[in-house]
Amino acid sequence: MKYVVLLMADGELPAWSTMSDEDKQAVMRQFEDFDAACRDREGVEILAAEALGAGDTATVVRTRGGERVVTDGPYAEAVEELGGFYLLEAPDLDVVLDLLTVLPPYDIQVSPVVDPY
Repeated sequence: MKYVVLLMADGELPAWSTMSDEDKQAVMRQFEDFDAACRDREGVEILAAEALGAGDTATVVRTRGGERVVTDGPYAEAVEELGGFYLLEAPDLDVVLDLLTVLPPYDIQVSPVVDPY
């Protein structure tokens, strides 16, 4: 089964811009450890993963009444900023949740990918 893991907010971490170089390196090592844990876990594969630009670099497209409006910045109702994502193939949600303990303590949303056909 495929799962999308959304890294939603800093969680318990301080803002990246306030962290020392040593702290940033420690966080990056956690991402490397997560990649290794996924490689080592049977039936798990990282299909895609990317860090995303800051919210103020986002573009929002809305269509209402057939009219498309393009605006700068994050989705207006968003309280948390999406910082990155993983697309994982894993046997089940419990395996994904176990692996996520390796990542930094971000606020994370996990959603199964649904095949509409």
